[in-house]
Amino acid sequence: MENMNAERQTLRELADAGNEAALDKLADLADAAGDLAELSELLDEGCMHAGSLLTRRAAATGDLRALQRISDAGYDEAARALDRLLRSPADRQ
Repeated sequence: MENMNAERQTLRELADAGNEAALDKLADLADAAGDLAELSELLDEGCMHAGSLLTRRAAATGDLRALQRISDAGYDEAARALDRLLRSPADRQ
C-alpha cells in the first residue's frame, strides 16, 4: 500500500508540473478505484481522459445531471451523450 501511495504522489507531482500522461494515469487509478470525486477533480483540472471516463459511467447509467456537469466542465462528448439521451425515439429517425 505504501508503494501505491508513493506512486500516486509521484504522479501528482508530475501532473502538477504539466505532465498530461501522469494526469491520465491518475484518472485511470481513480476510475479503477471507483473514486468519482477524484475523477471530477481531475476533470476540473482539465484532464479530458477523466471526462471520458466520467462520461462513459454517466451515459451507462443514464445520469443526465452528471452528463450536464461533465459537459459544463468542457468535455464535449458528454454534451453529445446527453443530447442522445434526451432525444425521443421519434427524433432519432
